[in-house]
Amino acid sequence: MAGGLSFLDRWLAVWILAAMAAGLGLGRSVPGLGDALAEVTVTGVSLPIALGLLVMMYPVLAKVRYDRLGTVTRDRRLLLPSLLLNWLVGPALMFALAWLFLPDLPAYRTGLIIVGLARCIAMVIIWNDLACGHREAAAVLVALNSVFQVIAFSALGWFYLSFLPGRLGLEQTALDVPVWEITRSVLIFLGIPLAAGYLTRRLGEQAKGRAWYESVFLPRIGPFALYGLLFTIVILFALQGDAITARPLDVARIALPLLVYFALMWTGSMALGRAVGLDHPRATTLAFTAAGNNFELAIAVAIATFGASSGQALAGVVGPLIEVPVLIGLVHVALRARRHFTVHDAPSPREDPAHA
Repeated sequence: MAGGLSFLDRWLAVWILAAMAAGLGLGRSVPGLGDALAEVTVTGVSLPIALGLLVMMYPVLAKVRYDRLGTVTRDRRLLLPSLLLNWLVGPALMFALAWLFLPDLPAYRTGLIIVGLARCIAMVIIWNDLACGHREAAAVLVALNSVFQVIAFSALGWFYLSFLPGRLGLEQTALDVPVWEITRSVLIFLGIPLAAGYLTRRLGEQAKGRAWYESVFLPRIGPFALYGLLFTIVILFALQGDAITARPLDVARIALPLLVYFALMWTGSMALGRAVGLDHPRATTLAFTAAGNNFELAIAVAIATFGASSGQALAGVVGPLIEVPVLIGLVHVALRARRHFTVHDAPSPREDPAHA
């Protein structure tokens, strides 16, 4: 498994742990740093985090071969399970786990439900690429989630926070999120890097040819995806260093349902992909896009609705803090799972020059 990974990828778990420690250290040792980082925002997300996300996503989206997207959009074995997992199973599972594990903590419970409603559009692209998932499939599924996010997020928020709890005799919560706010988040965190990646490939291939683009240009920009990821992790932990260290028991209680959620969603999605006959790269993409969440949207909604110091916002922030180490672990599980797929896999992204 490790032989197919670059030096950066092979030791990524170490870099992530170091980034977490560095962020916590900065947040605790530099008074007012968290407030300063949070002062300037983009759609409710700290500007440094927004920049880190954009830097993180651009190199991976520049690697996508956009002329191959048609083969993905025609694959119903991939698209239909993805919609089912992301918009029916995922929110319902998070709702059930939030009430099961946090019946006495309504703020944290609401924050977790919001995380479950915000489907992946950003960091999942990194996990998919590291796990040898199908790049073009990831681009299509992320774009599909983005469209559904604009259409369905507010309606699902009403259903899981107000309507369903009311029918079950549980505590209700109001969530009024303007569609424009969701649209703006999608346009910034997906639209900008997607447009940049597409234009870079199109213009680069026109100017120098595909061979140069994939063997020379892509290896030069590739490491910036991981640099952006590590930078984002440092800022996330610096922003919430005080809250994490001051309320460790609360963080642990929020973390437990998240751990169960990621494990069930990823394992179930991977098994479903294998059952419907997907090859390993596409099953891997299905699993990561189903298990990942759009934490930047969840945090923005929680802050805008309940305030930056609210329990809902803390639950939103704990989401990626748990997701990052868990999904990097699942990257290694995905790489080992290749032997369980009997379908002849297409060449993985790491076997072409674009991932050199």
